[in-house]
Amino acid sequence: MTATSEYAMTSKTIYLASPYGFSNQWKEMLLPKFVSTLNGLGAEVWEPFSRNGQVNFSKPGWAHKVAISDLNDVKQADAIFAVVNGTPPDEGVMIELGIAIALDKPTFLFRDDFRRCSDSEEYPLNLMIFSGLPASNWQDYFYTSLSEISSPKKALVRWLQSK
Repeated sequence: MTATSEYAMTSKTIYLASPYGFSNQWKEMLLPKFVSTLNGLGAEVWEPFSRNGQVNFSKPGWAHKVAISDLNDVKQADAIFAVVNGTPPDEGVMIELGIAIALDKPTFLFRDDFRRCSDSEEYPLNLMIFSGLPASNWQDYFYTSLSEISSPKKALVRWLQSK
């Protein structure tokens, strides 16, 4: 775990829920940027595609092992950072996010997809996704660019620096 001198070291873990491990191009070009940005803030990033790399996909029951591993990681992580691009967003990410919300974990959302998938004019996604965020100032937990993730004006940096 490394941190820039700008941010205090933390022992907080963040489960990175994203669909970016399903495509080789996304896995090579997008996923490392999220991991390095979060690591750069001092977070220990639990990225499920790399954490499940030890599963033998040729053996029966591999899918259940992956699901249970991801479930346990969501339960044990201190927070979740979910990439919620798509219309609708990835089903697995939504389940991981729902588990984290039910467990009352700090929730941070990333969406740089301009399409809306909501009945609400206020929220760009299904209303239930925002149940894990505060009613007021929810935008502090919602990120629309990689550079915004490191902003000390946003909730993630404040949370990582808190005790």
